[in-house]
Amino acid sequence: MDHEPGTLPPLVGESPTFLGMLDAVSRTAPLDRPVLVIGERGTGKELVAARLHFLSRRWDRPLVKLNCAALAEGLLESELFGHEAGAFTGAVRRHPGRFELAQGGSLFLDEIAQCSSAVQEKLLRAVEYGEFERVGGTQTLACNVRVIGATNADLPGLAATGRFRADLLDRLAFEVITLPPLRFRPEDIPVLAQHFAVGMSRQLGRSVFPGFTPGALTRLQNHPWPGNIRELKNAVERSVHRCTDPAARVAEIILDPFASPFRAIAAPPAPSAPQAPPAPAQPDPSGDFDSQVRAFERGLLQAALIGHRFNQKQAAAGLGLGYHQFRRLLVKHGLATAGDDPPSPTSQ
Repeated sequence: MDHEPGTLPPLVGESPTFLGMLDAVSRTAPLDRPVLVIGERGTGKELVAARLHFLSRRWDRPLVKLNCAALAEGLLESELFGHEAGAFTGAVRRHPGRFELAQGGSLFLDEIAQCSSAVQEKLLRAVEYGEFERVGGTQTLACNVRVIGATNADLPGLAATGRFRADLLDRLAFEVITLPPLRFRPEDIPVLAQHFAVGMSRQLGRSVFPGFTPGALTRLQNHPWPGNIRELKNAVERSVHRCTDPAARVAEIILDPFASPFRAIAAPPAPSAPQAPPAPAQPDPSGDFDSQVRAFERGLLQAALIGHRFNQKQAAAGLGLGYHQFRRLLVKHGLATAGDDPPSPTSQ
């Protein structure tokens, strides 16, 4: 789902879960506040960040990006806030940081959970007060930048254990956009596959994409897609490329590009002196059954909440439950908090 620089990136899908997320993005974009984008790898966090920027009043100003996991702590601090000449060995001239480059626009910080405590402290000051100093400098600089952070980490959990600053999380989490994994939007798989296949056919100079066979569509639908949309895109483009007859429908989906009859499979290392494992405890069939039922029930509740944008009344209706019955189940599984009640029926 590539797009031209300076244009609104395309986000493809038509499932209620996806459209609900897209609506949240559109409602949040005009607000000049920090945003966190949470999602698994390959769900399109960078595209959502770009959409937040281009639908905001900052659309004509820079959108600057930085992957916080790609740099060591010292380099990350320098890249974010810049450095003065002589700040460290090799710093022969002043270097503007990403906050300076993004002045008036948006700064997308991918993998923000990887920032060190020292960097988080400077980030908090930049976000809270709009000011910072370059590394090795004493002059306080003003910045007018909207920060959009992205991660797949459990930030509240990291904050609870002291590995992410709770005050920074409070400031960044004005709004949190959670991207649904592809497995929660299965009806979008054929739509996305068609979109990627048409684009690949165009790159190959083919005038038309004839489509997928029913068997190929079934395989696409049945794959769990742990890599989400990025994995789907690669598999579809690879399969279109390997289909040598431009007029034939794609029948084979190449999920594993390493698959080959000549692939050498390394033998597992010889085990060390074996030790007799401890005798397993005799399983309790009823307890095991109950735990599996609880896990399944909790998964249904979570999927319903995500699919209905955390509107509990709609999620309850979607499961065929009464609202109060649904609420009792949320409390039972620890999914309800004191302040998450929806508006009363008279206010809706």
